[in-house]
Amino acid sequence: MRDFFAAFILGCIEGITEFLPISSTGHLILVHQWIKFEIHFQNMFDVVIQLGAICAVILHFRHRFLPFGLKNGNQKNPFPSHLWLKICIGAFPALAIGFFTGNAIQSKLLVPQVVAGTLIGWGFMLILIENHQVNKSARIHSIENLGYGTAFGIGMVQCLALIPGTSRSAATIIGAMLLGCSRLVAAEFSFFLAIPVMVAASCYSLLKYGMSMNGHELLILVIGFMTSFTIAAIVLRNFIKYVESHTFICFGIYRIILGMAVVIMIFLAK
Repeated sequence: MRDFFAAFILGCIEGITEFLPISSTGHLILVHQWIKFEIHFQNMFDVVIQLGAICAVILHFRHRFLPFGLKNGNQKNPFPSHLWLKICIGAFPALAIGFFTGNAIQSKLLVPQVVAGTLIGWGFMLILIENHQVNKSARIHSIENLGYGTAFGIGMVQCLALIPGTSRSAATIIGAMLLGCSRLVAAEFSFFLAIPVMVAASCYSLLKYGMSMNGHELLILVIGFMTSFTIAAIVLRNFIKYVESHTFICFGIYRIILGMAVVIMIFLAK
């Protein structure tokens, strides 16, 4: 029962934090100081709950990038090839760099000290970007107007999210806004980029850690996946509404406060 409750708590944390610019991985690293599974199963569990959050994105935006369903009457949605090309271009840098450096990053940087530094640093970045953009109007107000070069530039910034605690969402949103995207476009494209990156990372990790498990472990994975999927779907819908009329400053402040709390915890633990 304790393991099932732990799966529920971790699924909630992943679902809440995956698409907010506050670092889901950073939160999981910190929470794993108290809630732990066996290390190999824990790594696989984290991948499965991330996949649950990604499935929430696919469900929410299915009519935007899947050639299914009806658009007007009996007219079918055409396959959105231009959108998928932008997603692939934007995802390529992180996929390539992650493939060659992922193991080194996991072995060296998955520690609370790194998470604290990136939480604080990118928290200040979010605040600075919002202050920098306050008197500027965005030039890209829809994904359709986002060029391939801009998509690649956002993808390059996304590579910084390989450092734990950075937040893939924060990196891509900041990169997109610096390249002229509105907050809504920046957030939406960040969600889209998550699909190939997180699916590839999930498949790689599942192959790496193996799929063999007993019934108890399988039930833990199901609870974590379904919890993450459900919470992420709720958060995603409300976050999109929030972005339409609010800034990201509150997330920057939250990151700084959490990062400072982690620093204090590290010093107290010595």
